[in-house]
Amino acid sequence: MPLDEQQTWALLRELDEPGHWEVPHDFDGPAARARFEQLIERLERRFGCSCEVDRHVQDASHLGRIVIPASATAARDQVTVTVSNFGGLVAVTLGNPGSYDEDEEREFFPAPARRRVEDELEALGYLPVSEHPLWTKYTGISGFDALYPPDRPPSWWDRFFDYL
Repeated sequence: MPLDEQQTWALLRELDEPGHWEVPHDFDGPAARARFEQLIERLERRFGCSCEVDRHVQDASHLGRIVIPASATAARDQVTVTVSNFGGLVAVTLGNPGSYDEDEEREFFPAPARRRVEDELEALGYLPVSEHPLWTKYTGISGFDALYPPDRPPSWWDRFFDYL
């Protein structure tokens, strides 16, 4: 079950460490990669397809992305699974992140398809979160916002799920 909005905000603030922009202080890269590979295998098996995978992410707060084709999900668009380097957080989005607002996502992303993705995430101990609250302005303590110009402040999405 995905975290609700209140749980998400509490966890984001807890994970927001000063000076640790790409990975948390206790990040175990080999273990995170192994779990990510397991997730890819499980999603491909669950949806009976080959997923497009971005495994070679650098200078980012996320580990990688998995794209499940729309033809395998009955959704209007592909499903993108973005795995953060922080706290086992995973954002499941319809299309590319930021493509659909909450109402469109509810209408065009069938609940059974979402549930299938979330089941696989939860089986591996990941925490699915909604992308929509993450698009708000970043107001944390990490100092991460210093990387951005004043006229383009970062969002919480940038902090935990994007390139730096």
